[in-house]
Amino acid sequence: MSLDQLYQQIILDHSKARHGSGLSQTEAPEGASTGQSHQLNPVCGDEVTLRLAVSDGKVAQVSWDGAGCSISMASASVFSELAEGMTVDELHGVIDSFREVLRSRGKVHADPELLGDAAAFEGVARYAARVKCAMISWVAAEDALNQAS
Repeated sequence: MSLDQLYQQIILDHSKARHGSGLSQTEAPEGASTGQSHQLNPVCGDEVTLRLAVSDGKVAQVSWDGAGCSISMASASVFSELAEGMTVDELHGVIDSFREVLRSRGKVHADPELLGDAAAFEGVARYAARVKCAMISWVAAEDALNQAS
């Protein structure tokens, strides 16, 4: 299996499994601050609402709901799996790295050590029309993280 095939499989698996999907109905941990953001891509109709809770400087809870293409849904799934347990500063760094890779048009390679499964979206950078699909949940997360911090 080539690296491209592996990455495609990761995206397909996450678009079906949707880790963190379903806005959490459970209360945020006591003393946690929360943020929520709804983002819409008017070009294709993808939309994501992402909620997160921060407690003691770490992301304690991530949940989301959305509708859209497999890239946008897989990206939200990957994000929610990756983010929980990170410090606020670590997560801002990961979001910045992901953004840099996607905006590079394929010139910046993803660091799998830093991005985990999110490195699978490196190939999306070559398709300008799909970058927003991959970024929508990460933009929502950044907004929610800023609200919670």
